Amino acid sequence: MRRAYWILGLGLGVTALGAAYVVRRQAPPATIPEPTLQVSAPAPSESASTQGNSIVDAGADVAASKVGIYVETEVDDSLPETLAAQREQLFKRMAPYYPPDQLETVKRIFAESELIGQGNPKPTQHPMKRSECMDIRRKASHLAPADPRCGHPNMVPVYAREALEVKNLADGGALPEAGVAGLSSVPSSADAATVCIDQYEFPNIACEYPVVYARASEADKICKAVGKRLCDAHEWEGACAGSLRPLEVEYAFGDRRMLMQWFNNKYSEKVWAYGSEKNHKKCATGSFKNKKCGSGSWSECGSNTYPTGAFPECVSAFGVYDQHGNAAEHMNMPLAPEELASRGGLGETEMKGSWFIFENFEAHPDDCRYRAPAWHATKVDAADSHRNFHLGFRCCSDVK
Repeated sequence: MRRAYWILGLGLGVTALGAAYVVRRQAPPATIPEPTLQVSAPAPSESASTQGNSIVDAGADVAASKVGIYVETEVDDSLPETLAAQREQLFKRMAPYYPPDQLETVKRIFAESELIGQGNPKPTQHPMKRSECMDIRRKASHLAPADPRCGHPNMVPVYAREALEVKNLADGGALPEAGVAGLSSVPSSADAATVCIDQYEFPNIACEYPVVYARASEADKICKAVGKRLCDAHEWEGACAGSLRPLEVEYAFGDRRMLMQWFNNKYSEKVWAYGSEKNHKKCATGSFKNKKCGSGSWSECGSNTYPTGAFPECVSAFGVYDQHGNAAEHMNMPLAPEELASRGGLGETEMKGSWFIFENFEAHPDDCRYRAPAWHATKVDAADSHRNFHLGFRCCSDVK
């Protein structure tokens, strides 16, 4: 069962539950659709309060609504036995976070697919309940807050947090005579940021299981349906590594993709969202693959994911969760400037991050800036673009 309290006063302290955080209304840029309410950053000790087994979590469980503030105090731990029922449960959880017109469009995209959801209910065995995730987050010493600049719930801006330290361009060539100062500029503060990224894998709600089995083309449509877009590869990487970098050191436009990948993996720093040393135990990597799951089939492979945000230490400097483990993620890989999603284009498919078994089986490197071989590569908008049981996505949005 899920209980909820609607609090119609803006800026009202949620004292009835002992919570000390404050929610304020922010007017988003005119180009960004509703919802318009954003959550202010609570002090670490004030991020949650309890009443029985329910919590109020300012970073994870408060959503925008036209009529007030929706506060989730308990989540539904039931696991429906059919995909249709699973979808209905998901849409019910999404309703306070997305305007009705956006949610209806998302429903239509789901309805056109025979597989999109949170995994095949029959073989799927989630290793953690939603309520267990909420309890973990309640006890966490700090939860990364969303940023109202983004104009959507649970998003944060991405920018150049750190001074750029590179010796080569993306193709291995020398830097301009002026050094890094001769490269294209990148915003260096949250106020100046031009891109935001979801803190959690879609549906971008803390303590909800990620959506999987979406093709890249469907992920692109869903992001656009909610007023966002797919992330470009370098945006996702920068959000993970803690700093956005100029395009000249991210893409060797004009080179073959295989060569671009080789140069990137040769020259890029090896860093994880949580630090400079790999530690899979910090992230949602301790689940398992079903014994009969050999070919990746729908009938035998469970999407044995964790609720998003269940590992508070698996977070980047920007406040982005689960970029290692849980579900791998669709991305846009531009092979030319006009294919940048941030410029309205689309390139080829790219899969980022790792997934839920990596503590026991590390299939490939999963540092932030690692670029995988062109597995299952197609154009992002191809009708047959790849999908599978451990592949999800998150969205980015442009800040005008």
